[in-house]
Amino acid sequence: MPIIAIANQKGGVGKTTTVINLGAALAESGRRTLLVDLDPQANATSGLGVDKGRTGDSVYEALIGQAQLPSVIAPTGWDRLEIVPSAIRLAGAEIEMVGLMAREQRLRRILEPVKANYDAILVDCSPSLGILTVNALTAADGIIIPIQCEYLALEALGQLTNTITLIRENLNPRLRIFGILMTMFDARTNLAQQVVEQVRAHFPREIFDAIIPRSVRLSEAPSYGQSILAYDSASRGAVAYRQLAGELAGRLWPSEGH
Repeated sequence: MPIIAIANQKGGVGKTTTVINLGAALAESGRRTLLVDLDPQANATSGLGVDKGRTGDSVYEALIGQAQLPSVIAPTGWDRLEIVPSAIRLAGAEIEMVGLMAREQRLRRILEPVKANYDAILVDCSPSLGILTVNALTAADGIIIPIQCEYLALEALGQLTNTITLIRENLNPRLRIFGILMTMFDARTNLAQQVVEQVRAHFPREIFDAIIPRSVRLSEAPSYGQSILAYDSASRGAVAYRQLAGELAGRLWPSEGH
């Protein structure tokens, strides 16, 4: 049962979109999947129809020891897909966790009792390399890195791979890159194709064949509290995320013959 962090310190690269839709595609293919919204903006939470202004416990209370994780997990209305919701108060956790023992290990510790209930756990990280993202990378078996098809994509990727090396050396030796995902691809521009080729040249084994298109339908779906698979099942975005789920399954569970 892998724990997978979806991370990139750069904002606006499709992290949350990927967590929601990859989670839905894995669940659709029969895998029991848990999403952990570790971003104070709580967009994965609202994007799956869970009220981010709700008063119940969230991942924040679980991290600081005020709630047990099983009591925080919420259904999403999509079979086999559940979520640990976030809340704006998670923004204060960066400061509050500084004084806690083994603060980098908090997420790993709270996930331990529920891990066996799921085939995959996906963690949506905030666009920074602060203590919350470090927690995600310390808990994770691997990372998926979404990269927008734009100029300077490789520069941001270099910074993140340096961070991964540091985490591996100091906190989590088993952390590896499960894959690099190109997002917001616009087939009409030469630049997008050049960026894909550039990343493929540097990371030929890591890059996924699935490429996520720039799509109005993909950006509309979260405002209805739905994944793209529920909102427009035949759209290009839905097809791409199903392809990604299949590729990821082939990398994580090769013995199943994907």
